[in-house]
This record gives sequence, structure tokens and C-alpha cells, in this order.
Amino acid sequence: MMVTKHTTVVQTLSPLELMGHLFRRAGFGATRDGLEAALDQGYAATVEALLHPEQAPALEDDLLFRSFPDFHEARKVDVAQAVWVWRLINTPRPLEEKMALFWHGLFATGNAKVEHPPQMARQIATFRGVALGNFRDILLALSQDPAMLFWLDNQRNTKDVHNENYGRELLELFSMGIGNYSEDDVKNCARAFTGWTFEDPLPAVKPYGRFPWTFAFRPALHDDGPKTFLNECGNFDGRDIIDIIVRQPATGLFLAKRLYLFFVADVPDAEAIAQLAEVYHASRYDLRAMLRSLFLSEVFRSPHAYYAKVKSPAEYVAGIMRLVGDYTEPKPGFQAISLECRYMGQDLLNPPSVEGWHMGKEWLDTGILVERVNFGAQQLGDIRKPGVQRLMARLRAHGTLAPTQCVDACLDLLGPMPVRPKTHAALVTFLSEGGPVDFTHDSQAAEQRVGELLALIAATREFQMT
Repeated sequence: MMVTKHTTVVQTLSPLELMGHLFRRAGFGATRDGLEAALDQGYAATVEALLHPEQAPALEDDLLFRSFPDFHEARKVDVAQAVWVWRLINTPRPLEEKMALFWHGLFATGNAKVEHPPQMARQIATFRGVALGNFRDILLALSQDPAMLFWLDNQRNTKDVHNENYGRELLELFSMGIGNYSEDDVKNCARAFTGWTFEDPLPAVKPYGRFPWTFAFRPALHDDGPKTFLNECGNFDGRDIIDIIVRQPATGLFLAKRLYLFFVADVPDAEAIAQLAEVYHASRYDLRAMLRSLFLSEVFRSPHAYYAKVKSPAEYVAGIMRLVGDYTEPKPGFQAISLECRYMGQDLLNPPSVEGWHMGKEWLDTGILVERVNFGAQQLGDIRKPGVQRLMARLRAHGTLAPTQCVDACLDLLGPMPVRPKTHAALVTFLSEGGPVDFTHDSQAAEQRVGELLALIAATREFQMT
């Protein structure tokens, strides 16, 4: 287990807080019923279950496609996005889907150039399939992904005309980071991937839509001459390059830092990252081993990490929809829900550049914050939602609640979610205007007041965090 050498923290998370923290970071949150079931299983066993998504049933996409046949073809990127958001909300394999989101952010590929939404969806399916595997296999799958090859022009990379786009980004943005290789390394990396391209069997779009691309290696276009790459020499091809890359100390640190920023905190911790890099090399580049170490580490379980990261739009939307229990079955209106990610600044399948999205506080500019608050308030304030009704049932069992008690109970059921004293005081002041919340004598009025309180909680700074 990765153990950090920080000074001992006196405060610790309660078992319920820790379980909620795990499900928000390793997935998209969980209901109170789900957290309590996980508590019976235990933290370590829950971590292990998350790390083995293949043991959980697969999501039945056919249910969605039978209701909306056009979703299967996904000719427009909006539809392909909707199918993925459906998975984020409903998957019984949350870490698998969370890792697909991680790889999409790291290996950013955009439909704005690819213009092939089904192929973009296939790329996400590829990430899903290798999500928790060996980093060597992940880089190989990426290097043979047709959408990525087109995105970075590797179909134009031949022994006669070298195109360095993919080779450069493989080193700079996907595996090692700038400063850990030379320009000659970039050139020889590109040479090794000459002839790695894809088949486009039928380019016509109508009447049946785009046909899928498939990876192809063309020996006649491959530069099979001797190459020197990261101080190693040989007649390297792309596989050899990947083998060399994954062995580098810089690669372990690069991947460890990315995982830390995604799962733990928006500000890097050099010591924790170095220890996670050690796990990368000791496990021979195994992502499952790295994540196990991370989730069991002191730095992940520390109160300092609790509600300390800004939720990405995809996390925000999926987490709220899981909480309110809506769209668990196909019905009209879902595509509008999925587009919320775009309106909040994360246009899934279409990142702004090969660098992906800038995370952390950059998710929260003025316009985007208004969109987030409005969406959260609309969903949580709708007392008809199944998940909100389940929350009401727990509150109703108390009979009558003083304003402070009701605020505390709602924050507990939504997280448990810590808030600053001034936030807590504002919530209590709002609820106090109507006196105690009395489910005994007027349950309908009590539910309406709680719905208004939940909408206000969604507007808090703390609710934007995970």
C-alpha cells in the first residue's frame, strides 16, 4: 500500500464519509442505500470490487437502443454524447466508466476534426476495455485507434514523408511529458510509427452513415531502418517504442501525477506522486495496482482530500442524476440532460485541443457556474424525482425537524457534505423563516420546503466540489 510521509492528521473521516468519498472519486457518487450496503461489505472489499468491474453485470445498451434506434447509429455527435452520458448515469461498473473518462481527457481526441461520431464512440469503448489494464497495452491500443491516428495525422506518416504529430504528442502529452526526450527522439519515434494507418472502407455518409474504420499496418510505407530512441538502438517499430517508453522513470511519474490530479486533488503532491510511480514500476505498469494503492493510501483517505476537488461537468451531471434517480430507464428528454455537460464546458468527444480540458477551478467561470447552479437546483429541487422521494422518506421518519436538524440531515444524506459555517448559517436562516419542518401534520408542505432547501444547497460553493 502506498503510504505518505505527511505529518499525522488527528481528524479522520468516518466510515460513511470515507465510503461516500470513494464512490464520488472512483465513480459518480452513490445513494445512501448504496453507501450503507458498501459499509456492510467494508472499505477494502469495496475498493477491490470497484477494481474488478468485470464481476458486475454489463450495462444493457439494448434497452436504450430499442427505445431510441437512432442512438445506435449515433450519426451526430450529440447522440453519441447522450449514449455515453447514459452509461455514466446507469453503469453498474462506475470505475470502468470513470477511467474511460480519465483516458478521454488524457488522450484527447475531438470529433470537430474526426467528424465520425460512431468512431469516437468506438474509441471510448476501447478505453473502457483497457481502462484498468497494463499501460503498455493501453498505449498500444491508443496507437492503433483509427480516430486517434486521424486526429494526429498518422495516416500521412510514411517512410518518404515523416509526419511527427502523433510521435510528438505520444511523448509530450500521453506518456512522458516535455523535457524528458530530445527532438531526435521525436523524429525516430515518428519513423517507428510509419505505415500505422486505418482502412476507411466506404467514405460515403448517406444513406447508411459512416462505416467503422479499422486499424491497418502497411509494410510498404514503414521505415524499417535503424533508429536511436531514448539512448537505445535498433530497427524499432511502434511496439518497440512503446516498450521503451513504459520503462522510463519519467513515464511512471507522468502517469502517477495524472492519476493523482484526477482522483485526489487539484494541486499535486510530489511525495505522494513519487510513491505512486514506484508502484507503477514495481507492478510492471499495472493500472489496477496503481489505483488499489491510491485508494488505500493515507493521502486519498485524508480529510484534506475530502470535498477538495472541483467536479468536472460530466461528474457533476452524472452525480446529480444518480442522486435524484432519474433516467434509469429510457424516456424522452434525456438528450437535453446529456447536453448539459457541453453547456458547462465539457463537450464530451470533442475536447478543445489535444491537451484536453483544463481542470480544477477553471471549470468554474461565471457563466458556467450559473449553468451548474441552475441545473443542480432544478434537479434536486424537484420533489417528484425518485431519489428525492427516497431522501424524503428518511426525513419523514423523524416526524418534525427543527431547521438546524433538517439542514444537517439533508447535508448528511447528500454526502455527508461538509459546509463552511457561513454556508450552514445561511441555510438555517432560510429554513427558519417557516419554523420547524413538520412531516407529521402537513407532509406535502414539508416536502416542498425541503425541496427548496435542496435547491439552495445545490447553489452552494461546497456542492461544486467532490
